[in-house]
Amino acid sequence: MSKLCLGFEVHQPYRLDPAFNPQNGKARDLESLYFSPQNKEILERVADKCYIPATQIVLESLDKGFKCAFSLSGTVVEQLEKWRPDALELFRQVARHRNAELLSQTYYHSVASLFSDLEEFELQVRLHKRAMKSIFGVTPKVMENTEFIFNNAIAKSASQMGFTAVYTEGVERVLGWRSPNYVYSCSGVKLLMRNYRLSDDVAFRFNNRDWDQYPLTADKFASWVASSPGDYVNVFVDYETFGEHHWADTGIMDFLKWLPVECENRGVEFLMPSEAAEIEPKEELSIEETISWADVEKDASAWLGNTIQYTALKAIQRAKAYAYNKKIWRYLQTSDHFYYMASKFGACAEVHSYFSPGACQPYDSFATYMKILAHYERTYASRTRRKAAAMELRALEPAEAFHFFTPTAYTGFTAYGLDDLSDLLNYVPKDSVEHHMARGDFSRWIEDVLGDKELAEAVAACKTRLEVVEVIEKKREELWKSLK
Repeated sequence: MSKLCLGFEVHQPYRLDPAFNPQNGKARDLESLYFSPQNKEILERVADKCYIPATQIVLESLDKGFKCAFSLSGTVVEQLEKWRPDALELFRQVARHRNAELLSQTYYHSVASLFSDLEEFELQVRLHKRAMKSIFGVTPKVMENTEFIFNNAIAKSASQMGFTAVYTEGVERVLGWRSPNYVYSCSGVKLLMRNYRLSDDVAFRFNNRDWDQYPLTADKFASWVASSPGDYVNVFVDYETFGEHHWADTGIMDFLKWLPVECENRGVEFLMPSEAAEIEPKEELSIEETISWADVEKDASAWLGNTIQYTALKAIQRAKAYAYNKKIWRYLQTSDHFYYMASKFGACAEVHSYFSPGACQPYDSFATYMKILAHYERTYASRTRRKAAAMELRALEPAEAFHFFTPTAYTGFTAYGLDDLSDLLNYVPKDSVEHHMARGDFSRWIEDVLGDKELAEAVAACKTRLEVVEVIEKKREELWKSLK
Protein backbone atom coordinates (compact mmCIF):
# COMPACT_ATOMS: atom_id res chain seq x y z
CA MET A 1 0.00 0.00 0.00
CA SER A 2 1.32 3.46 -0.92
CA LYS A 3 1.65 6.04 1.84
CA LEU A 4 1.43 9.84 1.65
CA CYS A 5 2.81 12.22 4.28
CA LEU A 6 1.31 15.65 3.60
CA GLY A 7 2.60 18.82 5.29
CA PHE A 8 1.64 22.48 5.15
CA GLU A 9 3.85 25.51 5.84
CA VAL A 10 1.85 28.38 7.39
CA HIS A 11 3.79 31.63 7.62
CA GLN A 12 3.36 35.38 7.35
CA PRO A 13 6.24 37.77 8.12
CA TYR A 14 6.14 41.21 9.63
CA ARG A 15 7.00 43.02 6.41
CA LEU A 16 9.07 46.17 6.73
CA ASP A 17 7.59 49.55 5.89
CA PRO A 18 9.24 50.82 2.67
CA ALA A 19 8.07 54.32 3.63
CA PHE A 20 9.92 54.12 6.96
CA ASN A 21 10.69 57.56 8.34
CA PRO A 22 12.01 57.97 11.90
CA GLN A 23 10.07 61.22 12.17
CA ASN A 24 6.74 59.40 11.81
CA GLY A 25 6.69 57.93 15.30
CA LYS A 26 8.25 57.78 18.71
CA ALA A 27 11.24 55.60 19.51
CA ARG A 28 9.27 53.77 22.21
CA ASP A 29 6.87 52.46 19.54
CA LEU A 30 9.41 50.92 17.19
CA GLU A 31 7.19 48.10 15.96
CA SER A 32 4.63 50.45 14.43
CA LEU A 33 7.49 52.55 13.08
CA TYR A 34 9.36 49.69 11.37
CA PHE A 35 6.67 47.35 10.11
CA SER A 36 4.20 47.94 7.32
CA PRO A 37 0.58 48.77 8.14
CA GLN A 38 -0.28 46.44 5.26
CA ASN A 39 0.60 43.40 7.38
CA LYS A 40 -2.89 43.44 8.93
CA GLU A 41 -4.53 43.83 5.54
CA ILE A 42 -2.52 40.97 4.03
CA LEU A 43 -3.16 38.66 6.98
CA GLU A 44 -6.91 39.30 6.86
CA ARG A 45 -7.00 38.70 3.09
CA VAL A 46 -5.10 35.43 3.39
CA ALA A 47 -7.29 34.34 6.29
CA ASP A 48 -10.42 34.88 4.19
CA LYS A 49 -9.04 33.34 1.02
CA CYS A 50 -7.00 30.48 2.48
CA TYR A 51 -6.77 29.88 6.21
CA ILE A 52 -10.49 29.72 6.95
CA PRO A 53 -11.89 27.90 3.88
CA ALA A 54 -8.92 25.53 3.50
CA THR A 55 -8.84 24.63 7.20
CA GLN A 56 -12.57 23.97 7.21
CA ILE A 57 -12.00 21.50 4.38
CA VAL A 58 -9.08 19.90 6.24
CA LEU A 59 -11.11 19.54 9.45
CA GLU A 60 -13.90 17.74 7.58
CA SER A 61 -11.37 15.40 5.98
CA LEU A 62 -9.58 14.69 9.28
CA ASP A 63 -12.80 13.31 10.69
CA LYS A 64 -12.88 10.83 7.80
CA GLY A 65 -9.35 9.45 8.26
CA PHE A 66 -7.24 12.01 6.42
CA LYS A 67 -3.93 12.85 8.12
CA CYS A 68 -1.60 15.80 7.70
CA ALA A 69 0.86 18.11 9.45
CA PHE A 70 1.07 21.87 9.92
CA SER A 71 4.07 24.04 10.65
CA LEU A 72 2.96 27.49 11.85
CA SER A 73 5.59 30.17 12.39
CA GLY A 74 5.43 32.20 15.57
CA THR A 75 4.94 35.38 13.53
CA VAL A 76 1.81 34.09 11.79
CA VAL A 77 0.38 32.91 15.11
CA GLU A 78 0.96 36.36 16.60
CA GLN A 79 -0.83 37.99 13.69
CA LEU A 80 -3.74 35.58 13.92
CA GLU A 81 -4.05 36.28 17.64
CA LYS A 82 -4.20 40.03 17.00
CA TRP A 83 -6.25 40.23 13.82
CA ARG A 84 -8.03 36.95 13.05
CA PRO A 85 -8.70 34.88 16.17
CA ASP A 86 -11.45 33.07 14.23
CA ALA A 87 -8.83 31.58 11.90
CA LEU A 88 -6.56 30.77 14.85
CA GLU A 89 -9.39 28.85 16.50
CA LEU A 90 -9.66 26.63 13.42
CA PHE A 91 -5.94 25.83 13.69
CA ARG A 92 -6.50 25.01 17.37
CA GLN A 93 -9.16 22.53 16.32
CA VAL A 94 -6.71 20.97 13.88
CA ALA A 95 -4.03 20.76 16.58
CA ARG A 96 -6.42 18.91 18.91
CA HIS A 97 -7.38 16.37 16.25
CA ARG A 98 -5.88 12.89 16.58
CA ASN A 99 -5.12 12.80 12.83
CA ALA A 100 -3.13 16.04 12.68
CA GLU A 101 0.34 16.92 13.88
CA LEU A 102 2.06 20.25 14.53
CA LEU A 103 5.73 20.64 13.65
CA SER A 104 8.38 22.80 15.25
CA GLN A 105 10.48 25.44 13.49
CA THR A 106 12.26 28.68 14.35
CA TYR A 107 9.72 30.95 16.03
CA TYR A 108 10.57 33.87 13.75
CA HIS A 109 10.94 31.76 10.58
CA SER A 110 14.44 33.15 10.60
CA VAL A 111 17.84 32.78 8.96
CA ALA A 112 19.44 32.07 12.35
CA SER A 113 20.68 28.66 11.14
CA LEU A 114 22.90 30.56 8.67
CA PHE A 115 24.63 32.46 11.47
CA SER A 116 28.23 31.66 12.42
CA ASP A 117 26.96 29.44 15.26
CA LEU A 118 23.63 27.78 16.07
CA GLU A 119 23.00 29.30 19.50
CA GLU A 120 20.31 31.74 18.30
CA PHE A 121 18.78 29.08 16.04
CA GLU A 122 18.37 26.67 18.94
CA LEU A 123 16.92 29.36 21.16
CA GLN A 124 14.28 30.22 18.56
CA VAL A 125 13.35 26.57 18.05
CA ARG A 126 12.83 26.24 21.80
CA LEU A 127 10.75 29.43 21.82
CA HIS A 128 8.57 27.96 19.09
CA LYS A 129 8.22 24.64 20.87
CA ARG A 130 7.03 26.39 24.02
CA ALA A 131 4.59 28.51 21.98
CA MET A 132 3.06 25.39 20.40
CA LYS A 133 2.53 23.95 23.88
CA SER A 134 1.12 27.18 25.28
CA ILE A 135 -1.19 28.09 22.39
CA PHE A 136 -2.16 24.70 20.96
CA GLY A 137 -1.49 22.32 23.84
CA VAL A 138 0.93 20.11 21.90
CA THR A 139 4.67 19.45 22.01
CA PRO A 140 6.09 18.80 18.52
CA LYS A 141 8.29 15.77 17.99
CA VAL A 142 9.35 16.60 14.42
CA MET A 143 10.82 19.86 13.14
CA GLU A 144 11.42 21.63 9.86
CA ASN A 145 13.88 24.46 9.71
CA THR A 146 13.05 27.66 7.83
CA GLU A 147 12.47 26.80 4.15
CA PHE A 148 13.96 23.34 4.84
CA ILE A 149 17.47 24.80 5.35
CA PHE A 150 19.57 21.83 6.43
CA ASN A 151 23.05 20.40 6.90
CA ASN A 152 24.86 18.03 9.25
CA ALA A 153 25.21 20.66 11.97
CA ILE A 154 21.47 21.38 11.95
CA ALA A 155 20.76 17.65 12.10
CA LYS A 156 23.02 17.26 15.12
CA SER A 157 21.40 20.26 16.79
CA ALA A 158 17.89 18.87 16.19
CA SER A 159 18.93 15.54 17.67
CA GLN A 160 20.34 17.23 20.76
CA MET A 161 17.09 19.16 21.18
CA GLY A 162 15.20 15.88 21.29
CA PHE A 163 13.44 15.79 17.92
CA THR A 164 12.87 12.40 16.36
CA ALA A 165 13.00 13.65 12.76
CA VAL A 166 13.71 16.69 10.60
CA TYR A 167 12.35 17.64 7.20
CA THR A 168 14.53 18.73 4.31
CA GLU A 169 14.53 18.74 0.52
CA GLY A 170 15.11 15.65 -1.60
CA VAL A 171 17.99 17.22 -3.52
CA GLU A 172 19.45 15.03 -6.28
CA ARG A 173 23.06 16.08 -5.72
CA VAL A 174 22.70 14.82 -2.14
CA LEU A 175 20.63 11.73 -2.86
CA GLY A 176 22.47 10.69 -6.02
CA TRP A 177 20.77 7.52 -7.25
CA ARG A 178 18.62 7.31 -4.13
CA SER A 179 14.92 8.20 -3.94
CA PRO A 180 13.40 10.78 -1.57
CA ASN A 181 10.61 8.26 -0.96
CA TYR A 182 12.48 6.59 1.90
CA VAL A 183 13.40 7.65 5.41
CA TYR A 184 17.09 8.31 5.97
CA SER A 185 19.15 9.21 9.02
CA CYS A 186 21.68 11.99 9.54
CA SER A 187 23.77 12.82 12.61
CA GLY A 188 21.47 11.07 15.05
CA VAL A 189 18.09 12.12 13.67
CA LYS A 190 15.64 10.66 11.12
CA LEU A 191 15.49 12.54 7.82
CA LEU A 192 12.17 13.10 6.02
CA MET A 193 12.95 14.27 2.49
CA ARG A 194 10.39 16.14 0.41
CA ASN A 195 9.45 14.81 -3.00
CA TYR A 196 9.76 18.23 -4.58
CA ARG A 197 8.50 17.19 -8.01
CA LEU A 198 5.11 16.10 -6.69
CA SER A 199 5.05 18.99 -4.21
CA ASP A 200 5.75 21.55 -6.92
CA ASP A 201 3.09 20.02 -9.15
CA VAL A 202 0.61 21.36 -6.60
CA ALA A 203 2.41 24.48 -5.36
CA PHE A 204 3.69 25.91 -8.65
CA ARG A 205 2.26 24.06 -11.64
CA PHE A 206 -1.36 23.62 -10.59
CA ASN A 207 -2.56 26.70 -12.48
CA ASN A 208 -0.02 26.61 -15.32
CA ARG A 209 -1.96 26.17 -18.54
CA ASP A 210 1.27 25.56 -20.47
CA TRP A 211 2.06 22.49 -18.36
CA ASP A 212 1.53 19.27 -20.27
CA GLN A 213 -0.32 17.78 -17.27
CA TYR A 214 -2.75 20.68 -16.89
CA PRO A 215 -5.33 20.52 -15.42
CA LEU A 216 -4.16 18.79 -12.26
CA THR A 217 -7.04 16.96 -10.61
CA ALA A 218 -7.21 15.11 -7.32
CA ASP A 219 -7.65 11.73 -9.04
CA LYS A 220 -4.68 12.33 -11.32
CA PHE A 221 -2.44 13.35 -8.44
CA ALA A 222 -3.60 10.46 -6.29
CA SER A 223 -2.72 8.04 -9.10
CA TRP A 224 0.79 9.52 -9.27
CA VAL A 225 1.25 9.01 -5.54
CA ALA A 226 -0.12 5.47 -5.73
CA SER A 227 2.36 4.55 -8.48
CA SER A 228 5.39 6.12 -6.77
CA PRO A 229 7.95 3.52 -5.65
CA GLY A 230 9.39 3.61 -2.14
CA ASP A 231 8.19 3.40 1.46
CA TYR A 232 6.15 6.60 1.35
CA VAL A 233 5.86 10.00 -0.41
CA ASN A 234 6.51 13.33 1.29
CA VAL A 235 4.51 16.23 -0.15
CA PHE A 236 5.03 19.56 1.61
CA VAL A 237 3.72 22.91 0.35
CA ASP A 238 2.97 26.44 1.48
CA TYR A 239 -0.54 26.41 2.92
CA GLU A 240 -1.23 29.66 1.09
CA THR A 241 -1.17 27.56 -2.09
CA PHE A 242 -4.84 26.92 -1.37
CA GLY A 243 -6.77 30.07 -2.16
CA GLU A 244 -4.03 32.71 -2.06
CA HIS A 245 -1.32 31.64 -4.51
CA HIS A 246 -3.94 29.78 -6.53
CA TRP A 247 -7.35 31.37 -6.19
CA ALA A 248 -10.44 29.32 -5.49
CA ASP A 249 -11.70 29.72 -9.06
CA THR A 250 -8.74 27.63 -10.29
CA GLY A 251 -10.26 24.58 -8.60
CA ILE A 252 -7.56 24.35 -5.92
CA MET A 253 -10.10 24.04 -3.09
CA ASP A 254 -11.85 21.19 -4.86
CA PHE A 255 -8.46 19.55 -5.28
CA LEU A 256 -7.86 19.79 -1.51
CA LYS A 257 -11.35 18.50 -0.75
CA TRP A 258 -11.24 15.49 -3.04
CA LEU A 259 -7.59 14.45 -2.63
CA PRO A 260 -8.26 12.33 0.51
CA VAL A 261 -11.16 10.59 -1.25
CA GLU A 262 -9.18 9.85 -4.41
CA CYS A 263 -6.20 8.64 -2.40
CA GLU A 264 -8.42 6.28 -0.43
CA ASN A 265 -9.93 4.99 -3.68
CA ARG A 266 -6.41 4.05 -4.85
CA GLY A 267 -5.30 2.45 -1.61
CA VAL A 268 -3.06 5.35 -0.54
CA GLU A 269 -2.70 5.54 3.23
CA PHE A 270 -1.98 8.85 4.97
CA LEU A 271 0.84 9.22 7.50
CA MET A 272 1.70 11.90 10.01
CA PRO A 273 5.41 12.86 10.18
CA SER A 274 5.97 11.15 13.55
CA GLU A 275 4.53 7.97 12.02
CA ALA A 276 6.78 8.30 8.98
CA ALA A 277 9.72 8.67 11.38
CA GLU A 278 8.99 5.14 12.67
CA ILE A 279 9.95 3.70 9.28
CA GLU A 280 13.36 2.05 9.33
CA PRO A 281 15.97 4.36 7.74
CA LYS A 282 17.24 3.26 4.36
CA GLU A 283 20.76 4.45 5.17
CA GLU A 284 22.83 7.18 6.82
CA LEU A 285 23.41 10.39 4.85
CA SER A 286 26.04 13.06 5.39
CA ILE A 287 24.99 16.51 4.19
CA GLU A 288 27.92 18.87 4.56
CA GLU A 289 26.66 21.56 2.20
CA THR A 290 23.66 23.65 3.17
CA ILE A 291 20.53 22.72 1.21
CA SER A 292 16.97 24.05 1.19
CA TRP A 293 13.77 23.86 -0.82
CA ALA A 294 14.26 27.33 -2.36
CA ASP A 295 14.75 28.03 -6.07
CA VAL A 296 16.31 25.70 -8.62
CA GLU A 297 19.64 25.78 -6.76
CA LYS A 298 18.09 24.37 -3.56
CA ASP A 299 20.82 25.87 -1.43
CA ALA A 300 21.18 29.04 0.67
CA SER A 301 21.43 31.39 -2.31
CA ALA A 302 17.82 32.57 -1.91
CA TRP A 303 19.05 34.43 1.19
CA LEU A 304 22.80 34.59 0.63
CA GLY A 305 23.22 34.82 -3.12
CA ASN A 306 24.64 38.32 -3.46
CA THR A 307 26.73 40.88 -1.59
CA ILE A 308 23.82 42.89 -0.18
CA GLN A 309 22.35 39.76 1.38
CA TYR A 310 25.73 38.90 2.93
CA THR A 311 26.02 42.46 4.21
CA ALA A 312 22.56 42.30 5.77
CA LEU A 313 23.22 38.90 7.36
CA LYS A 314 26.49 40.08 8.93
CA ALA A 315 24.79 43.25 10.12
CA ILE A 316 21.92 41.47 11.85
CA GLN A 317 24.35 39.12 13.61
CA ARG A 318 26.40 42.04 14.91
CA ALA A 319 23.17 43.76 15.98
CA LYS A 320 22.85 41.26 18.82
CA ALA A 321 25.03 43.62 20.82
CA TYR A 322 22.34 46.28 20.31
CA ALA A 323 19.38 44.01 21.03
CA TYR A 324 17.85 45.77 24.00
CA ASN A 325 14.55 44.74 22.38
CA LYS A 326 15.28 41.19 21.28
CA LYS A 327 11.81 40.76 19.79
CA ILE A 328 12.43 43.39 17.13
CA TRP A 329 15.95 42.07 16.54
CA ARG A 330 14.43 38.67 15.86
CA TYR A 331 11.67 40.04 13.64
CA LEU A 332 14.52 41.45 11.54
CA GLN A 333 15.96 37.93 11.20
CA THR A 334 12.87 36.63 9.39
CA SER A 335 13.97 34.98 6.16
CA ASP A 336 11.54 36.93 3.98
CA HIS A 337 13.53 40.16 4.38
CA PHE A 338 16.60 38.47 2.88
CA TYR A 339 14.53 36.68 0.24
CA TYR A 340 13.32 40.04 -1.08
CA MET A 341 16.97 41.10 -1.62
CA ALA A 342 17.73 38.24 -4.01
CA SER A 343 18.93 39.19 -7.49
CA LYS A 344 18.11 36.13 -9.57
CA PHE A 345 17.00 35.58 -13.14
CA GLY A 346 14.29 33.70 -14.99
CA ALA A 347 11.64 31.72 -13.15
CA CYS A 348 13.38 32.14 -9.78
CA ALA A 349 13.33 35.92 -10.17
CA GLU A 350 9.60 35.78 -10.92
CA VAL A 351 8.94 33.85 -7.72
CA HIS A 352 11.02 36.26 -5.63
CA SER A 353 9.23 39.21 -7.22
CA TYR A 354 5.82 37.64 -6.55
CA PHE A 355 6.49 37.45 -2.82
CA SER A 356 8.23 40.83 -2.52
CA PRO A 357 5.92 43.54 -1.11
CA GLY A 358 4.87 45.83 -3.94
CA ALA A 359 7.35 43.96 -6.18
CA CYS A 360 10.18 46.01 -4.65
CA GLN A 361 13.55 45.70 -6.35
CA PRO A 362 16.29 43.87 -4.40
CA TYR A 363 18.30 46.99 -3.60
CA ASP A 364 15.18 48.86 -2.49
CA SER A 365 14.42 46.04 -0.04
CA PHE A 366 18.01 46.12 1.18
CA ALA A 367 17.99 49.91 1.59
CA THR A 368 14.81 49.76 3.66
CA TYR A 369 16.28 46.97 5.77
CA MET A 370 19.52 48.84 6.47
CA LYS A 371 17.69 52.10 7.24
CA ILE A 372 15.58 50.35 9.85
CA LEU A 373 18.48 48.36 11.30
CA ALA A 374 20.59 51.53 11.49
CA HIS A 375 17.79 53.34 13.33
CA TYR A 376 17.34 50.40 15.69
CA GLU A 377 21.03 50.37 16.60
CA ARG A 378 21.24 54.15 16.87
CA THR A 379 18.27 54.10 19.27
CA TYR A 380 20.07 51.59 21.49
CA ALA A 381 23.39 53.44 21.27
CA SER A 382 21.76 56.61 22.60
CA ARG A 383 20.64 54.72 25.71
CA THR A 384 23.78 52.80 26.62
CA ARG A 385 26.49 53.91 29.03
CA ARG A 386 29.03 53.21 26.27
CA LYS A 387 27.35 55.48 23.77
CA ALA A 388 30.49 56.54 21.90
CA ALA A 389 31.61 52.96 21.21
CA ALA A 390 28.11 51.82 20.28
CA MET A 391 27.63 54.74 17.89
CA GLU A 392 30.94 54.08 16.19
CA LEU A 393 30.22 50.39 15.64
CA ARG A 394 26.59 50.77 14.61
CA ALA A 395 25.23 49.74 11.22
CA LEU A 396 24.77 52.60 8.78
CA GLU A 397 22.01 53.33 6.33
CA PRO A 398 23.01 53.57 2.63
CA ALA A 399 23.27 57.37 2.66
CA GLU A 400 25.96 57.19 5.36
CA ALA A 401 27.88 54.20 3.99
CA PHE A 402 31.37 54.31 2.46
CA HIS A 403 31.31 53.42 -1.24
CA PHE A 404 34.58 52.25 -2.79
CA PHE A 405 35.51 53.82 -6.12
CA THR A 406 38.47 53.63 -8.43
CA PRO A 407 39.49 56.86 -10.20
CA THR A 408 36.96 55.96 -12.92
CA ALA A 409 34.16 53.80 -11.50
CA TYR A 410 32.33 52.29 -8.52
CA THR A 411 33.85 48.96 -7.46
CA GLY A 412 30.64 47.39 -6.17
CA PHE A 413 31.96 47.35 -2.59
CA THR A 414 30.29 49.36 0.19
CA ALA A 415 31.05 49.53 3.91
CA TYR A 416 27.97 49.89 6.12
CA GLY A 417 30.02 50.40 9.27
CA LEU A 418 33.47 50.16 10.75
CA ASP A 419 33.38 46.36 10.69
CA ASP A 420 32.65 46.31 6.98
CA LEU A 421 35.39 48.87 6.28
CA SER A 422 37.93 46.77 8.16
CA ASP A 423 36.92 43.61 6.29
CA LEU A 424 36.68 45.15 2.82
CA LEU A 425 40.09 46.82 3.03
CA ASN A 426 41.59 43.33 2.78
CA TYR A 427 40.32 42.63 -0.72
CA VAL A 428 39.01 45.79 -2.39
CA PRO A 429 41.12 46.47 -5.54
CA LYS A 430 44.45 48.15 -4.87
CA ASP A 431 43.76 51.13 -7.13
CA SER A 432 40.56 51.87 -5.20
CA VAL A 433 42.29 51.86 -1.81
CA GLU A 434 45.11 54.05 -3.09
CA HIS A 435 42.57 56.41 -4.68
CA HIS A 436 40.76 56.94 -1.38
CA MET A 437 43.97 57.18 0.66
CA ALA A 438 45.33 59.89 -1.63
CA ARG A 439 42.12 61.88 -1.26
CA GLY A 440 41.90 61.38 2.51
CA ASP A 441 38.46 59.80 2.12
CA PHE A 442 38.86 57.15 4.81
CA SER A 443 39.90 59.57 7.52
CA ARG A 444 37.22 62.10 6.52
CA TRP A 445 34.48 59.47 6.63
CA ILE A 446 35.65 58.12 9.98
CA GLU A 447 35.57 61.59 11.51
CA ASP A 448 32.41 62.93 9.86
CA VAL A 449 30.21 59.81 9.97
CA LEU A 450 31.62 57.70 12.80
CA GLY A 451 32.68 60.66 14.91
CA ASP A 452 36.14 59.33 15.81
CA LYS A 453 38.64 62.15 15.32
CA GLU A 454 41.49 60.21 16.94
CA LEU A 455 41.11 57.23 14.61
CA ALA A 456 40.70 59.56 11.65
CA GLU A 457 44.04 61.21 12.39
CA ALA A 458 45.74 57.81 12.82
CA VAL A 459 44.38 56.60 9.46
CA ALA A 460 45.42 59.86 7.75
CA ALA A 461 49.00 59.23 8.89
CA CYS A 462 49.13 55.75 7.31
CA LYS A 463 51.25 55.28 4.18
CA THR A 464 50.14 51.79 3.09
CA ARG A 465 47.00 49.68 2.90
CA LEU A 466 48.42 47.32 5.53
CA GLU A 467 48.93 50.17 7.98
CA VAL A 468 45.33 51.32 7.48
CA VAL A 469 44.03 47.78 8.05
CA GLU A 470 46.09 47.34 11.23
CA VAL A 471 45.05 50.69 12.71
CA ILE A 472 41.33 50.18 12.03
CA GLU A 473 41.32 46.55 13.14
CA LYS A 474 43.01 47.44 16.44
CA LYS A 475 40.42 50.14 17.12
CA ARG A 476 37.56 47.86 16.13
CA GLU A 477 38.70 45.19 18.59
CA GLU A 478 39.00 47.76 21.36
CA LEU A 479 35.50 49.09 20.73
CA TRP A 480 33.84 45.66 20.66
CA LYS A 481 35.65 44.65 23.82
CA SER A 482 34.32 47.75 25.59
CA LEU A 483 30.72 46.79 24.67
CA LYS A 484 30.91 43.31 26.20
